[in-house]
Amino acid sequence: MLLKNDRWIRQNASEGMIKPFKGKIIDLEKWRKIISYGTSSYGYDIRLSPKEFRVFRHIPGKVLDPKSFDTNHLEKVELNKEEDDKYFILPGNSYGLGVSLEHINIPDNITVICIGKSTYARSGIIANVTPGEAGWSGHLTLEFSNSSPSDCRIYANEGIVQLLFFEGEPCETTYGDRKGKYQGQTEEVTLPRV
Repeated sequence: MLLKNDRWIRQNASEGMIKPFKGKIIDLEKWRKIISYGTSSYGYDIRLSPKEFRVFRHIPGKVLDPKSFDTNHLEKVELNKEEDDKYFILPGNSYGLGVSLEHINIPDNITVICIGKSTYARSGIIANVTPGEAGWSGHLTLEFSNSSPSDCRIYANEGIVQLLFFEGEPCETTYGDRKGKYQGQTEEVTLPRV
């Protein structure tokens, strides 16, 4: 496997791999602090969409079942606004779901690994994003655990996770070929499907 660099990311993004796309790291926006996003040396930092964020809540006597998911376990969280910032609140010791602002089209010989950003990791936020398989297309549903006892702001329209692109030998069947159940996700949280 070969980790792809910034030149490769820019070239493939110009052909529709990432939309919207920023060709370099953006770490200052109109002279205000932001959590960086865009192309780095060997990755791409995507942003959190402001459209939706959901937090798991405990329902006494109910067990969460991924095979028969009860949407009552998820509560929509309000988008807060303060000056130029927009953010969701992820309560301490909780788990939430968001969605990427960017639409991703993964080439047929690439697998994408999603990892957390250090700014959030140092605040107790753990990103648990599943890999993007060859031929997958859509908006990524993003999973976050707040391991801190404190509530934490999760900023919309700013960097949230980094994508690493790995090239492999061509596979026999891509995710797109087999019409995987998470293909074509829209800019909203996608719940478990079985």
